[in-house]
Amino acid sequence: QVQLVESGGGSVQAGGSLRLSCAASGYTDSSNCMGWFRQAPGKGREGVATIYGSGGTTWHADSVKGRFTISQDNAKNTVYLQMNSLKPEDTAMYYCAAYNPVCPVLHDSADMYTYWGQGTQVTVSS
Repeated sequence: QVQLVESGGGSVQAGGSLRLSCAASGYTDSSNCMGWFRQAPGKGREGVATIYGSGGTTWHADSVKGRFTISQDNAKNTVYLQMNSLKPEDTAMYYCAAYNPVCPVLHDSADMYTYWGQGTQVTVSS
């Protein structure tokens, strides 16, 4: 049984930093896509960052490029999202996702992912 458990969310002021972690159990396909998505109230779930392939290819949404960094520790089966220079518009529930059967195609599409964590809230105040 695959489980994804996110942690590291919280409340910070604009300009602050947070590091999200996603620990995977029952899932060892480290070369398949894993990603972070977020959903703000009243909005759809959007891709934030993904990582895939044996070389750890990464993608970051334009809205977070240069501020957020996705990384992966295969030994710990954990994916991280380092978030710096946070803005109020980054406020959302952040979700970890794993396994896209057509990876890397549509790696940034939430619809393609099979496994999801329960989410961790990130709130950024101005």
